[in-house]
Amino acid sequence: MKKIFLLFLLAVLFITGCGGENGSATVNNQKVIIGVDDEFAPICFHDDKNNLVGFDVDLAKEVAKRMCVEPEFKPISWDNKREELISGNVDIIWNGLDITDERKEYMIFSRPYMDDRQILLVREDNDQNINSEGDLEGKVVGVQAGSTADEYVNQDANLKNSLKEFKTYEKFNELTDALKNGEIDVIICDELVGRYEMTQSPDQFEIINVKIGNVAEMAVGFRQDDTELRDKVQTSFDEIIKDGTAKEISEKWFHADLIRVPR
Repeated sequence: MKKIFLLFLLAVLFITGCGGENGSATVNNQKVIIGVDDEFAPICFHDDKNNLVGFDVDLAKEVAKRMCVEPEFKPISWDNKREELISGNVDIIWNGLDITDERKEYMIFSRPYMDDRQILLVREDNDQNINSEGDLEGKVVGVQAGSTADEYVNQDANLKNSLKEFKTYEKFNELTDALKNGEIDVIICDELVGRYEMTQSPDQFEIINVKIGNVAEMAVGFRQDDTELRDKVQTSFDEIIKDGTAKEISEKWFHADLIRVPR
């Protein structure tokens, strides 16, 4: 009888561990395929042992754990994220993704979990006297293809036409290499990425704290019709915010709690 009771207790514990209200969000016990740019430190990148690490990687792993599903991170071309998502090659885009009107045409989003803004990154020996967006006139400006900065410049005809040249690069490390090599004068990029780059190369780059565009909201992106998956992810995401796990992850990467409380 004791053995039967013990087996019953273990079964209950197993079910409640990945069951109950939250555990039912198992997406049919399948993997959740997450589209990422795997060269986008500190959001998602490979460490010196080639392990995939990063701020959003940690958040996604913790949310998937609460959902009792296995996350599969799939590197994609960030410029092709629309096609990757609509075609079903990935289920989620979770990689420093800003909410924009253009993306709303083919995505639905989780609630925003962090604010983000665009800043300027220049070489450490910069003497270009850039103190405002207007000072970009006549400069060679680089952005990552498909990024919020790319969309912003392309939507502002006056800004784009004022530039000497506007260049896009597939990967962020290609963008910083171009700046180091003098191919471009300045980078427009996410503040989180720019500040992390400064910690890695403090003697090579300088941040110009100039307001570029509007403050963006970061969220997780899903296919338009996939409200069920969106809601399940949101439930688990709310949990890790409420219990402080998301705060710990933010402090690990940024030494500050940048997580937004659900509204």
